[in-house]
Amino acid sequence: MRAASLRLWPPSLAARVSLLLMLTLAVAHLLTLGWLAGGRAMLARTAMIDYLGPDLASAVKVLDGLPPSERAAWLPVLSRPNYRYALAPAPASTDDRSTAAARLVAAVQTSLDGNRALRVRRDEGAEVRWLELQLADGTPLSVALWPLEAGVTPLMAGIVALQFAVFGAVGWVAVRSATRPLTRLASAADALRPGDAAPVLPEDGPSEVARAAASFNAMQQRIRAHDAERALILAAVSHDLKTPLTRMRLRAELLDDSDLRDKLQADLAHMQALVEEGLAHARSAQAGAEPTCRVDLPALLDALVCDHIDMGHAVSLHAQPIEPVLTRPLALRRLLGNLVDNAVRFGGSAAVALSRRDDGVRITVSDHGPGIPDHELARMRAPFTRLESSRHRDTGGTGLGLAIVDELARALGGRFELANRPGGGLEARLDLPARSNLPG
Repeated sequence: MRAASLRLWPPSLAARVSLLLMLTLAVAHLLTLGWLAGGRAMLARTAMIDYLGPDLASAVKVLDGLPPSERAAWLPVLSRPNYRYALAPAPASTDDRSTAAARLVAAVQTSLDGNRALRVRRDEGAEVRWLELQLADGTPLSVALWPLEAGVTPLMAGIVALQFAVFGAVGWVAVRSATRPLTRLASAADALRPGDAAPVLPEDGPSEVARAAASFNAMQQRIRAHDAERALILAAVSHDLKTPLTRMRLRAELLDDSDLRDKLQADLAHMQALVEEGLAHARSAQAGAEPTCRVDLPALLDALVCDHIDMGHAVSLHAQPIEPVLTRPLALRRLLGNLVDNAVRFGGSAAVALSRRDDGVRITVSDHGPGIPDHELARMRAPFTRLESSRHRDTGGTGLGLAIVDELARALGGRFELANRPGGGLEARLDLPARSNLPG
C-alpha cells in the first residue's frame, strides 16, 4: 500500500508543492461552497416563514371580500413562484408535525390574528407541503408550498471554479519560480566533472536557495583548487624523480655484473615509465584549458597511424570522409596515441576506424589481444589499475593509460567506452560530440 501511494506521489518538489497547494485550495473552496449552500438554505427557510404570514393574511382578506364566483379568477394573481392557492382541501392526507411545520403555523396564525384553524399536510417523500384553512364563509382554501431554491447556482459554481483556476495557475507559476534555482543547482551538480570549468550559479531566489547556490559555488572553487594542487604535486614529484633516475641509470652502466646491471636497468626503465605516465596524468587534468580549433580528423588519424607504422607496428586505418570538427587537437592526439599504444602492446596490432554519427563522430581502436573480463571493464579506468592476465609488469604497463584516456575524453566533452569484441580482443570507442556539447 505504501509503495503504491509513493508511486502516485509526484517525484519533483515543484509538482509536490503544487499538488498540496491545489488540494488545499480545493478543500477550502468545497468548504466555502458548503457554507454558502447551508447559509442560503437557512436564509430561504427564514425568509419564507417571515413573508408568508403577512402575504397569506392579505390573500385571505381579499378572498373573503370577493363573491364566491369571482374567487377562482383571483387565485393566479395571489399566487407566488414558490406557492399557489387552491379552493379545495389539501390533496395530502398526512399531517406534518415537524418543527418547520409548527413554525410555519405559528407565523401564519400571528398574521391571521389567531382566529383560523390551520394545519400542515405532507405525504411521505413529497417535496411540497400543503397549508390548509377555511375562508370566513367556510370555503376550504389550501396553499401548496415549495421550498425556495437554496443550492449552489451554476453562476456561483462557475465563480468558485474560476477562482480555483486563477489561484492554481498563480500558485504553479510561483512554485516553479521558487524551485527553478534548485533545478539549476541539480543540473550543475550533474555536470560537475574533475577538470571541467563548470559555470558559476547565480546566487538569487529565496534565501535558502541563494545560500545553497553560494555553497555550491564555493565547493566548485575548492574542488578546482584541489585538482590544481593535486596536478601540481604529481607533476612536481614526477619531474623531480627524473634527475635521480637518470643518475642511477648512468651509475648502473658502470657495474661489472651484467646480470645485476640488466635487472637494475629494467627496474629503472619501469620507474621511468611510471614517472612519464605520472607527468602525462598530471597534464591530462589541465587538458580542458587547451584552446579549441577546427581539426581534420582523417588527416590527424593518418599521421598518427603512419608514425606507428614507421616504428614497425601493425596499425591500419579506415576513415570515412568527415568535415573538420571543433576539438582540442593535442589532447585528442594524446588520447588516441595511448589507445593505439595499448592495442599494439597488449594485442599485437591496432585497427583504427572513424565514422560519422548523428550527434558527432566515433573513433574506434580495436586489437586481437586477450581482452578484459566484462566485470573488470569499469574498474580499468581507475588510476594505477592493471589486469595481471593482460597487463603484466613485464610488458611495461603502469595502470595509468586508460585513466588518462578517460580524463582526456571528458576534457573533449566525449564519451569513452571499452568493450570486448565478439571475435576476441578489445575495442575502445571514443564518441566526440557536436560543437554545442564541447566543454569550455
